[in-house]
Amino acid sequence: MIEPETRATAAILADAAREAGAEAMRHFRPGARTSADVAYKEGNSPVSEADHAADRALAATLRKAFPGAAWLSEESAEDAAARARPLALVVDPIDGTKAFIAGDPRWCVSVALSLDGRVVAGVLHAPALGRTYVAARGGGSFRDGAPIGVDRGAALSPLLVAGGDRVARQVAPAGVDWTFAPRTPSLALRLAQAAEGAVGLAFATPDARDWDVAAADLLLEEAGGTLTTLDGARLVYNRDSTRHPALVAGGVSRHEALLARR
Repeated sequence: MIEPETRATAAILADAAREAGAEAMRHFRPGARTSADVAYKEGNSPVSEADHAADRALAATLRKAFPGAAWLSEESAEDAAARARPLALVVDPIDGTKAFIAGDPRWCVSVALSLDGRVVAGVLHAPALGRTYVAARGGGSFRDGAPIGVDRGAALSPLLVAGGDRVARQVAPAGVDWTFAPRTPSLALRLAQAAEGAVGLAFATPDARDWDVAAADLLLEEAGGTLTTLDGARLVYNRDSTRHPALVAGGVSRHEALLARR
């Protein structure tokens, strides 16, 4: 896809994310428990009526817009045959469901489109925060229409870092001075903190899934950063497994400096 096409694609994803966010907001109660019914999936992970409503809203728009794309969603049954398709919609209707249920506004709708395993357009829409991030391959990263960029410094200390405290402490070089930012429940929004330079590095513990990180991955890349495994491998989407090991995100210079010290 060339740049004008990715921008148009990102606009479609953003509209769909806003529609899904509006569905979720019907059940969101700031500072109080959601009005939605809540059930529990395998592993005691919660899922709400709002997750399913947002998933249906996304599917209604995006499957029509991209009829040949595989559909990878946290709240839909996985289709192994879809792995053969080069184009894939990778969505998390509510990233940060526990926060949503508790009335914490730090959750988002995460939507991405990947081509041959690489994300070409991605959106994080956080309706309870009034915030939307949009990225298109070759077209930059934006928050509410304004361009964003990573902290381009290379110094590892002192540094504000986000998320994955256990992973961060395991990989921190000896003697660094790291302060942990208050934990943001949504992994996608934690990665967005690195994309907009609010933190120098962001970490994710093992077992993040495609839909947790796909949109944020492109947001970081187009903002001048990168998201990789602790071995420096870039992520590939719509593979046989949607699971990923521990991850680190940040500006390219600092990211490289950290991995060189491991």
